[in-house]
Amino acid sequence: MPRSWAGDFCDTKKVDSVADPKSVKVNVTTGTGMDIEWKDGHRSSYSFPFLRDACPCALCNEEREKDGRQPGDPLKPIAGALPMFKAAARPTQVEPVGKYAIRFTWNDGHQHGIYSWEFLREHCPCGECRARRAMEVLATGGRPN
Repeated sequence: MPRSWAGDFCDTKKVDSVADPKSVKVNVTTGTGMDIEWKDGHRSSYSFPFLRDACPCALCNEEREKDGRQPGDPLKPIAGALPMFKAAARPTQVEPVGKYAIRFTWNDGHQHGIYSWEFLREHCPCGECRARRAMEVLATGGRPN
């Protein structure tokens, strides 16, 4: 009798509920960012510039890796270059992606990043989470996850 592998590879009971939002508020009109209350009671506030700089798409990940930046870190200024005006990052459209993520279309036209709840929780910009990540980097010998 053939063995079914579905149970071995996809067990939704194993999904960590820490990255499960209780409520999500995207403040497009005010331009202040996105607030998430997680089911475990933690609250995260993300500015739109942070979210744009944290875009998880392959192109943005590659650019960050070249620059040695982490998700949410702004572009490093080029030495000797004159600063150019750049409009603040704001979404022109926001849409859910199933029950696991959110996608933004940004005012610079970029729209490829799918921000999973797990990704957002992992990159929460609050002081407590930043300190935890810094400790994890120290514990792994200075290598970010």
